[in-house]
Parts: sequence; structure tokens; C-alpha cells
Amino acid sequence: MIALLAIMLVMVFVGVHVAVALGFGAAAGIYMMQGDITVVRTFIASTAYEALRDYVFAVIPLFMLMGDFLAKCGAARDLFALINRLSRRVPGRLAIATVLANAVFAFVTGVSIAAAAAFSRIAYPEMKRYGYERKFALGCIAGSACLGMLIPPSVLMIVWGVLTEQAIGKIFIAGILPGFILVTFYCAYILSVAWLQPQRVGIGLKTASGAARPEITMSDAEFRAALVSTLLVIALIAATLGGIWLGFFTPTEGAGVGATLALLIAMWKGMRAKALYEVVLAVGRTSAPLLMLLFCAQLYSRVLSMTGFTNAAKEVFVASGLGIFGVLAIMVAIWFVLGMLIDSISIILLTVPVFGPVAAAMGFEPLAFAVLGILAIEAGLLTPPFGILAFTVKAALPQEATVGEIFRGSIPYWIGLLLTVIVIAAFPQVATWLPEVGLAIGK
Repeated sequence: MIALLAIMLVMVFVGVHVAVALGFGAAAGIYMMQGDITVVRTFIASTAYEALRDYVFAVIPLFMLMGDFLAKCGAARDLFALINRLSRRVPGRLAIATVLANAVFAFVTGVSIAAAAAFSRIAYPEMKRYGYERKFALGCIAGSACLGMLIPPSVLMIVWGVLTEQAIGKIFIAGILPGFILVTFYCAYILSVAWLQPQRVGIGLKTASGAARPEITMSDAEFRAALVSTLLVIALIAATLGGIWLGFFTPTEGAGVGATLALLIAMWKGMRAKALYEVVLAVGRTSAPLLMLLFCAQLYSRVLSMTGFTNAAKEVFVASGLGIFGVLAIMVAIWFVLGMLIDSISIILLTVPVFGPVAAAMGFEPLAFAVLGILAIEAGLLTPPFGILAFTVKAALPQEATVGEIFRGSIPYWIGLLLTVIVIAAFPQVATWLPEVGLAIGK
């Protein structure tokens, strides 16, 4: 089985699609154990039937629809403008507004790439206009986009929940407090830069003509429009996640409610039939491969259990004498290294079927482990050479940035992710408290 895992990892690293690698590895593993191709076909067919008929799979496209409707109708721009206006007395306010807008927008997007692309076009031109250091501005956009994978409804959380058969709603709620802690780290860094190196956030700088840079202004009409738009988004978040938290509906039903409300908001803001069609088509193209990935991952997970590899891994780690923190450190290190090479979903699919049972066997709370793992895997979004968020920002601003500059600017945000991982490892209650409160209220 170890040789089979090694071959599968090599296939992934040389560019074979991870679904193909997982499916091939699972099929080969079954054939090696049973020696009958008919058994392999039956195993694959039954797993596909059980996996894809489960309506929890609808969570992914529905939450993607919710996020895309709001991203394309201008809600992200309104959100940034409003927070910018409300924080006008805060030093480094454009960077603070970018982080806070990303945090709120994360509640509806589910993916970090969408946030990175949107705020590259919304926030960077304003930061450039008011004299922000380019590296600092680019790092802020890329780093704060990571919030999309931690704050619910995150695609990574959905994948983790489906793969481990944990309640997706509980994982969603578990990510909220750690997300706020990460936002606090990010804002503290920005404020410290504004205080110690004010020129990096444009304070005291003048225009090319020697005049002082103008104040950022917003008319009363613009303010009212942005306020109404943002309040509608907040109401959508409260209805969707609040309903899930309080047990009024399942995550799939909540995703349906969210997608419907987002569609109504988008239509109210002027989105036309052509744009709606493009959103639905884009979501279909993105979510269909994810469903295939999840099916192949379930094959892979079942084969690992059948071969006894998972139990063997548990016994090795438990007998190692490293303790829970030593084992967690090894897992986080592996996630960091993999984050340099492959994408986040592939990392979850390859590692969580092994790491999850090990952490549970050593007594670490599964919800806290899910949040910790997603945080550690998120760091890969900012880590060269793969670092998809850096390349997303580069693609959105092809004439403004270099990839190396974005990676360097993102280092403090990567450190913030690591600090939050340490907080969750030391105090797992940070992740488990809100789900427990929601369960108590639901009763």
C-alpha cells in the first residue's frame, strides 16, 4: 500500500489530475487485494451511487452561486466603499477596509480566488492613488483573500466535511471565531505599519506636483446606496448562516436560501439575464470537477481503511511518544510543504483520510482539527512556487505587480495564519465554542 501511495503522489506531482490519480490508486488497490476486476467495477459503481446521490453535494454549487451573484453585481465594491468611509479616521484605512471587506465578503464567496480577483481591481487602484507602498498594498490584498477559505461558507470546509463525514454546518460555525482572530492579527499588523512606517500607507506623502494628497470623499447618495447594499448582504449572511447555526435548516437548504436571496439582490442591483447565465455556467464548470474529485476521494478513503493503512498510521503516531503537539507539528509541516506544490483541495483529499483518524485517536477535537488543518493548508495559497493567490492578483493586475513582490508582501499574513494555527492547537475551544452554543440553543 505504501508503494501505491508513493506512485499516486508521483502522478499528482508530475501533473496528472488529482481525481485521476486518486481513482487509479483506489482501483489498483482494490485489484491488488481482490484480484478480480469485477469486484473493482462493483466497488466503484456502489461508491459512485452512494456518494453522488447524497444531496449534500448540492452545497458546493449553491454556495458558489451565492458568492458569484454578489461578486458580479457590485456588492463587493459597495462593501469596500462603505467600510472605507466608516473608517476614515483610522490610519492605513484603505488596507483596514480591504481586510474587513474581505472578512465580510468571505461569508458569501466560499473561495479565496474570487476575493483576490475582486479586491485587486477594487482596492489596489485606491491604494495606489493615495500613495501606499506597492508591495504592502499587494500583500494586503493577497493575504486578506485567505479569509475566504476559513470564514464560512468555505469550499474547503465543505470538502473536509464530506470527506470526513462531519456535520458541514458545525465546521462552518467553528471557523467564525478563528476567522475573527486572523482578522485581528491582520489589522494589528496594518496599524503597526501605519504607526511605525507611515509613509508605507501614504501618510505624509505628497503628489508629484508637491501638493498634499486629497482626502478620500464619498457623496451622501453614494453612501446611502453602499449602506443599503451592504445591509442586504449582511441580512443574507444572517439568514443563511444563522439558520444553519440555529438548526432551522440543513447546510444544503441554507445554501439554497442563500443562492435565492443573492439572486434577488443581484437582480435588484441591475444584473441582467446574460450575466445571470454566465454566472450559472461558470459555477457549473467549477463545481462539476469538484464533485468528481470528492467521488474519487471517497474511493481512496475507503481503500485506505480496507487495507489497514489508516489504523497502522494511527498506531505509529500514538506509539511515537511525540504527544499531540508533536504530531500536529509534523502534520502542519507536511501541509506547508505540500502547499508549495499542489492546490488546497488536493492536499485535503490526499492527507485528511490519514491525518483525521490519527488526530482523533490522540484525543484532538475533530472540529478544532478541521479548522486547524484548513488554516495550515490555506498558508499554501501564499507560499511559492504554487501560491495561487499571488498568481491571481498578478493576473488581475498584469502591469502593476510582479509575483515575487506579491509573495514578499504576503509574508506577514502568512505569519498571521501560522499564529492562528498555534492558537487553535493550544486552545481548541476557540473553534468548538460557537458550535456548542448553537447546539444548546437548537435544543
